[in-house]
Amino acid sequence: MVETNNNQSEELEIDLREIFLLLLSKLWLIILVGILTASIAFGLSAFLIKPSYDSTTKIYILNRQDENTLTYSDVQLGTQLTKDYAQLITGRLVLEKVIEELGLSGMAYEDMLGKVSVATPTDTRILSITVSDRDPVLAMNIANSIRENAAVHIKNVMDIEAVNVAETANLPTQKAGPSVAKWVLAGGSLGALLVIAVILLIYFLDDTIKTSDDVEKYLGLSTLALIPSNTQSKKK
Repeated sequence: MVETNNNQSEELEIDLREIFLLLLSKLWLIILVGILTASIAFGLSAFLIKPSYDSTTKIYILNRQDENTLTYSDVQLGTQLTKDYAQLITGRLVLEKVIEELGLSGMAYEDMLGKVSVATPTDTRILSITVSDRDPVLAMNIANSIRENAAVHIKNVMDIEAVNVAETANLPTQKAGPSVAKWVLAGGSLGALLVIAVILLIYFLDDTIKTSDDVEKYLGLSTLALIPSNTQSKKK
């Protein structure tokens, strides 16, 4: 039993070694295809895909139970309600109001919702509203409009006296995406993995016997002699 396991382990090592040597012999092809796909990814991300820009505005919300003093319960309650505020900000009422104000009649609520993200950092009452768009000016205008309309909506729904502006939306000057480096890395890796998969597929599907070692390995027979093939035609 031990001898059988040793033979199986030895056969497995030989197979892995063959696969390694096979991939090593095709390394030039793997690198070549990887460079090719990375170049394609670079061209797409740098020249063909239109970049997007992020504009962020921040608001500060605190619900006071007493108009004159700020208690610990006020702070704790404000922190717990930040998720509720985030839901109100991205609600249909606020975003459809923004679409109407900015004259974006061709944009649906779902399209606007896909541009907006609300971050609520842990243990804070500051909400960051970030808008992504291919037009940096439009991204800034949408972010400011969302902040203004959300402030009114939050005050009406949550019965809060004021929503303070912590930071107005910025005009983005650098693109947020796509990341050329990430695209190049992903493109090169995908191309290399694809070539490796094709090489291994061909290797596992190829059951032809090519050498005397294959005869001993797959058929369990020993070869007595090798007959060389005569490729040269005889001259008459």
